[in-house]
Amino acid sequence: MAEQDPIPAASEQIYLPRASWGPAFFALGAALLVCGIFAEGFMVRAWVYAIFGAIFLLAALWSMVSAATRGFFRLPRRQRVRGAVLPVRTVRPPGRG
Repeated sequence: MAEQDPIPAASEQIYLPRASWGPAFFALGAALLVCGIFAEGFMVRAWVYAIFGAIFLLAALWSMVSAATRGFFRLPRRQRVRGAVLPVRTVRPPGRG
């Protein structure tokens, strides 16, 4: 039976970003901007769709960039550095016997 090596716990931590509506509003702004090209004569003029789309798109982009910046500076500056989490094994050629 193979001997069991205790594997130490991982020292690295994973930090997930906070939930955001920014990508959804960015997609809405991009869709409105594209609709400004093709939706001439549907309810309002096409440039109205394009202006609202550009406003949504730029506001969502600004929101995502500022949230990413805040999230980056929220992270800890240092972590405890340690070797590999998994044990390292040496590879030996098979015996010629």
